[in-house]
Amino acid sequence: MRVSLNTQILLGAVTGIGLGLLLTSLGVDSIASQRTLYVAGLLGNVFVDLLKMILVPLVFTSIAVGVANLRAHQQIHRVWTITLAFFVLSMAIAIVIGLSATNLFAPGKGLSLALFQSGTTQVAAQHMTLAEFALSFFHSLFVNPFAALAQGNVLAIVIFALFLGIALVIGGERYRNILVLLQEGLELTLRIVGWIMRLAPIGIMALLTKLVATQDATLLASMGKFVAVVIGSTLLHGAVVLPLLLWLVTRVSPLHFWRGAREALVTAFATSSSSATLPVTLRCVQQHLHVRPEIAGFVIPLGATVNMDGTALYEAAAALFIANHAGIDLNFIQQLIVCFTAMIAAIGAPGIPSAGMVTMVMVLQSVGLPAEAIAILLPIDRLLDAFRTAVNVEGDMVGSLVVQKFVGRSD
Repeated sequence: MRVSLNTQILLGAVTGIGLGLLLTSLGVDSIASQRTLYVAGLLGNVFVDLLKMILVPLVFTSIAVGVANLRAHQQIHRVWTITLAFFVLSMAIAIVIGLSATNLFAPGKGLSLALFQSGTTQVAAQHMTLAEFALSFFHSLFVNPFAALAQGNVLAIVIFALFLGIALVIGGERYRNILVLLQEGLELTLRIVGWIMRLAPIGIMALLTKLVATQDATLLASMGKFVAVVIGSTLLHGAVVLPLLLWLVTRVSPLHFWRGAREALVTAFATSSSSATLPVTLRCVQQHLHVRPEIAGFVIPLGATVNMDGTALYEAAAALFIANHAGIDLNFIQQLIVCFTAMIAAIGAPGIPSAGMVTMVMVLQSVGLPAEAIAILLPIDRLLDAFRTAVNVEGDMVGSLVVQKFVGRSD
């Protein structure tokens, strides 16, 4: 029986932690430990560099294609306008909750990871006033796209991809060939991502070996606190905020909604996949929550691709958590950048687990945080993924009811 990639990553993470503990017990200054750490550092750096290599083409093609594909739904302009407005609003609220909880409880605050500091790009905001940094940030958004692609300027690439996608929507069939080319580029990029992910178990094992061998046990305690903060804030968004938005707009009670949505939420939690849950979600909203098929057929598939409340919340909280570990204090403007980037990453990420890892690198790099820090997130990712996927699917179902209410009013 073939072992799944998630299982392989978990085994690699456990092996890396065990090997790191073994090296610690033997003494990291011994010749054998030094050689092992050198090999681990080499393999870990190669894996992270591969993720960085594929980041730019993945972000550019996925966002441009995702926006351009909206042109197929011009005939229901009001439906997709309301849908996207709700998706952006709910994701923004989720991100604010994630950042607020992480700021409040500060998991990892005061624990500096020297391993990651060597890979950290010191952001100019550390030496600028808030106004100067804001001016510099907005100036950096609109740059030569070829220079941005060559330099890996993620935010500038995102802005250009959004403009390109909108231009393809407006141009319609005139630019059909360009859209096909971008779609094929996205498919090729995802194929390369698949190849890179085959190395993920080895890369994660190597990164965790070096991490555990060179850090103290307080890291594990901080991870437990971070898991509690993320799960708590995710449940707050899913159990309070989304039902409250639903009731305010539609007057549908949370109890009625949860009874109708129960099958989809359980499936999402078990599979950790919005795409795999899609058939169950459609059946729940149409049969149990009585959403019209033409609305459900648009909102739910689109939501499974672009509406990721739980994912956006997690990536924003994780970026701030990593900043704490790396000894970097993110100011208000930098946290706004994290909000923007986490939302775009959640919208632009294709519906595959491996792409989520790449977009996490994107969020970290947007404010100069080390990409190597994904090593401490991956061992807990599978647990958190179950919670955030359930909230992702819940947001899609709430969105379909909200859209139906507004469209009904217009009719």
